[in-house]
Order: sequence, then structure tokens, then C-alpha cells
Amino acid sequence: SCILLCDTGDTGPGARAWIKQILSQDMAFQHIKVIYPTAPARPYTPMKGAFSTVWFDRYKISNDCPEHIESIDSMCQGLTDLINDEIKNGIAKNRILIGGFSMGGGMAMHLAYRFHQDLAGVFALSSFLNKDSAVYQALKRNESILPELFQCHGTADELVLYSWGEETNKMLKSLGVSTSLHTFPNLNHELSRTEIEKLKTWIVKKLPVEAVKTN
Repeated sequence: SCILLCDTGDTGPGARAWIKQILSQDMAFQHIKVIYPTAPARPYTPMKGAFSTVWFDRYKISNDCPEHIESIDSMCQGLTDLINDEIKNGIAKNRILIGGFSMGGGMAMHLAYRFHQDLAGVFALSSFLNKDSAVYQALKRNESILPELFQCHGTADELVLYSWGEETNKMLKSLGVSTSLHTFPNLNHELSRTEIEKLKTWIVKKLPVEAVKTN
């Protein structure tokens, strides 16, 4: 299974339609189910407290402020239920990938690196973690093998600066995460076709078709 978390203000069906539009077809795999959850609506501080579908709240869109840890942690609980549902449906935990665009990617990093270090991998597109992130604190105390991180970021991103994504990648790498960072020149805070094609290739590499067991 591949769980894809949408951005602030978007919905699961919206994210699916967006990707479909870029690829001119659904992002589909014969052997992998793609799940597009929608974040619950809540007051969002950067929008002056207006309601928006967000995975968590932020004090501001910056990597230089504290994390809104209480909203992040309550959402980690909700998404853990989603992961557990997949496991109940017979999917092995090491056959589940989680990731997302922008805030969705930040959410995925919290979920995997703090609570579910036995997932198959994490992808973060145009995403970042705050400088003193709880993720970094958790990994400082960690000894286990961690899910690989696939990261993409446009150099022309004006909302989530490329340098924030790059710094997140360096920090995670220094804490033992195997990471890749794909740079897209002139790409703003958006997805590109090349990027999604790269992501698809990585997804299949992480979740190959399982060999049929013969007696």
C-alpha cells in the first residue's frame, strides 16, 4: 500500500485528480493500492484561524519556529489507525509506504520516523521539518534501521524554500536515515510530471511484485 497525504486545504480526491491531470492518467500500480486520505478541517493559524483541511497546525510557515506538537501528535494517532487498518487487511507493515506533498510530506516524516520506523519508506515532495523538530529528537535516541526517504524539491519554491528541504535532508541523513534529494530547477511549490514519474519508479523499487511462493 502507498498512503499519499495531500497538502493544506486540499482533499484526498483533489490530490488524486491533480496527479492524474499531470500524468494524463491515474497514478496506479497493478500490485499496489494507493490511498488518498483527507485531513480533518481545523482552524489553521497561518490563515488567521480560518478552517482548512490540514494535517496539523503551524505557528507560521517557517522552519525557524516551534512545532505545533499537540496537533501533530493527535494526527499521528489518527493516521496510525489507517496504517493498522491496512495491516488488518493483510498488508505487511514493511509493504506500506507513506508520503505526501508539502505539509503531507512533513506529516509523513513525523509519522514514520517517530512512531512507525518499520514502514517500507517515506517520500516528501516540497516538504520540510522545523529546525528543532521532534523527529530529530526521536532519531537521536534511535538504534534501529530506518525507512528510506525519497525527497523532491523545486529550487524556485517560494512557499517552502529549497534550503529548508535541503537542510531537512542533511539532518535526517546525519541521524542515520538513508536519503535521496531530487532537485528540480525552476519548479515552484508544485508537482511536475518528471517528479511523479521518478516517485513511481521509487515506489515500485521499494514495493516490488512479490515472487509467487511455489510449494
